[in-house]
Amino acid sequence: MQQERESDEVDVCIVGGGPAGLSAAIRLKQLANEARNDDFRIVLLEKASEIGAHILSGAVIEPSALDDLIPEWLLEDSPARFEHATPATSDKMRYLTKSQAIPIPAPPQMNNHGNYIVSLNQLTKWMGERAEELGVEIYPGFAASEVIYKGDGSVQGVATNDLGVSRDGTPKSTFERGMEFHAKVTLFAEGCHGSLTKQVMKKYDLRSDCEPQTYGLGIKEVWEVQPEKFQKGQVVHSMGYPLPTDTYGGGWMYHFGDNLVSLGLVVGLDYPNPWLSPYGEFQKMKHHPLYKSVIEGGKCISYGARALNEGGFQSIPKVAFPGGALIGDTAGFLNVPKIKGTHTAMRSGMLAAEATYSALTNVDEGTIFLFDYEDALRASPIWTELKQVRNMRPSFHSPLKLYGGILYSGLEGFVLKGKVPWTLKHGGTDAGATRHADQCKKIDYPKPDGKISFDVLTSVSRTGTNHEEDQPVHLQVKDWDKHAAMEWPKYKGIENRFCPAGVYEYVEDEGKDIGVRFQINAQNCIHCKTCDIKIPDQDINWATPQGGEGPKYTMT
Repeated sequence: MQQERESDEVDVCIVGGGPAGLSAAIRLKQLANEARNDDFRIVLLEKASEIGAHILSGAVIEPSALDDLIPEWLLEDSPARFEHATPATSDKMRYLTKSQAIPIPAPPQMNNHGNYIVSLNQLTKWMGERAEELGVEIYPGFAASEVIYKGDGSVQGVATNDLGVSRDGTPKSTFERGMEFHAKVTLFAEGCHGSLTKQVMKKYDLRSDCEPQTYGLGIKEVWEVQPEKFQKGQVVHSMGYPLPTDTYGGGWMYHFGDNLVSLGLVVGLDYPNPWLSPYGEFQKMKHHPLYKSVIEGGKCISYGARALNEGGFQSIPKVAFPGGALIGDTAGFLNVPKIKGTHTAMRSGMLAAEATYSALTNVDEGTIFLFDYEDALRASPIWTELKQVRNMRPSFHSPLKLYGGILYSGLEGFVLKGKVPWTLKHGGTDAGATRHADQCKKIDYPKPDGKISFDVLTSVSRTGTNHEEDQPVHLQVKDWDKHAAMEWPKYKGIENRFCPAGVYEYVEDEGKDIGVRFQINAQNCIHCKTCDIKIPDQDINWATPQGGEGPKYTMT
């Protein structure tokens, strides 16, 4: 374990192959190629086995950033055309009771005219191909697990994790040392709640001038539906049932491709009741007539879940630091009322790329600080867009709960449009919002029927997730018994309920003082990051497992 790591010297290292990372890579290489700078090296590291395999979103995308980055992306005669975009044709917004779907006006931000329904998994795969054509070096299966610093405290690059390490931390016969990538600039594009981003945020105190981030958990399925029920291009959103009024969230249903429907539920992770299960709520939602009438008789072909940033404008941290920057959802540019973040993630990657290339061509040596990126971000549509809707999400914390949030958001969307002197606060972290189990009503979820609703392990089998069992547990809890003694009496197994993949269990054990034993089934993990965010005492640390492991999503 003491052997030296090999290292590679590059101009720019990008951690993460989602929309932001790929946009940054493409824009950097476009600038280098235009300047005939053939030796300019950009390396992109992706922890999934292939580009797109860990990507999950709704997704209806606003094409503005993609139009600027790759103008020919939809041209019929272009060999680089993306062939899987479905134009959005109609919008529906519904407030659900247990059996009814009541039409309500959608805020102007939710108008999808000119937008496209896509599988973000397919789109990022296509973007990866475009990046490689330009000369970007993409390394899937390389899990960046450590930030490397120079003597002056600036970021020097990242290292990938060691392979072939047993569960107890000793090297196996297959042991392989990780590799270091030293870069003049390192861009972190890890997506929501990135594990390395957490480290640089803490080191450089990037959250000193902003609100805590608040999150949602998006749970999604893709269904192949009967042709007579398919309405190509239709976009449906819902609020209300099945979520309680003190819990933010809503459902979606998008008709795309050939007889395919993307449907899912986002649950705000600041929900107070530890008995609530986002997965259970999603399974219950599918039995509502609005959704059941479409998917009944169809076939579920894919499942996945991922945390997403909901903090918006108030929660944007400082994004630049010595030697690097944060881009995309790892910084938190999702527009919650619009239910879109791909265009802002891409735009941030492009802005960071332009600032990076400018800095590298104007500074001969020494540490790079991307001041221009911070300035460009504030002058960009990202800033304008997020500032305008900044008060909508936190308005759901009022004493009127859901109804107060709907009323205030309507007022903001149609009349005030963000032009008010106040900025509402989120009021703490999602972990801190959790109440004790004995203060809340217990929720019993109906047994899944195997046709519309499914048990969690059936769903996990549709993710293609895989982890070698004999490796250190990447869901790091220092002392499992101490964790159980601290969490179980207060929250009665919240980990089992917030996890959408059956990773955490409390097993009856008479030998334990509390009567149960805490267990982590790390091989089920689908890398959603919910545990790291929601666990009340913040003693679960999500770290990267071996490169190439985790889900292998399709059509998500």
